[in-house]
Amino acid sequence: MTCLIPLRVALSLVTGLAGAAQADTVAVAVASNFTAPMQKIAAAFAKDTGHQAQLSFGASGKLYAQISHGAPFGVLLSGDDKAPAKIAAEGKGDASSRFTYAQGQLVLWSPQAGYVDPQGHILKKSGWTHLAIANPKLAPYGTAAEQTLATLGVLAQVRPKLVQGENIGQTYQFVATGNAQLGFVALSQVMANGQIPSGSAWVVPAAMHAPIRQDAIVLNSAKDNPAARALVQYLQSDKARSIIAGYGYSF
Repeated sequence: MTCLIPLRVALSLVTGLAGAAQADTVAVAVASNFTAPMQKIAAAFAKDTGHQAQLSFGASGKLYAQISHGAPFGVLLSGDDKAPAKIAAEGKGDASSRFTYAQGQLVLWSPQAGYVDPQGHILKKSGWTHLAIANPKLAPYGTAAEQTLATLGVLAQVRPKLVQGENIGQTYQFVATGNAQLGFVALSQVMANGQIPSGSAWVVPAAMHAPIRQDAIVLNSAKDNPAARALVQYLQSDKARSIIAGYGYSF
């Protein structure tokens, strides 16, 4: 018995198979501050393109070190512009692919409502014992936190109270769990849909620290990977930028 498939259905099946055959996977090293938005973007990217982005999160300095030692990442989404610039200069990535995917924002945050005042004056007061920041040697947000404290003239005063996280993700956990009463974290970690839904915060004016320019670069291992190129393009799309902006980043 011969089974006849309508031409329209057959074409649909062929198109679907072709799309599946063309789908690829790229391993992406992502700065910890960009965890929440990148998880959303990766899901939308897979739905819209068929490609998959396998995400690994960490401090930008550690991700750079892993890449330098041959870690099989295809794309780096750094928390700064220094690591991608080094990778390009060292010939480990495609310099022409490097671009700024987001401009980060630092915030002083506590999970306790009313604890942090909108001007950050609490930093000059007593009554708290621990202030969490990311390691300035590994994480750009830690560098920005130190610069902010120096600008305020309180760095020497508060240094004995500093608790350092290896990356901004661990720093956030110190504050969220109460191991530090307050901490400098990424605005993206406490903001969703343009709002800070819980706790209290001081959004640090950008002039108080060097810009947190976050760059991306395609690594040599993925120069011929369609998923890597597609992801870089997708990060610059209106849909991705809308997600990124919702977490407090600018461009």
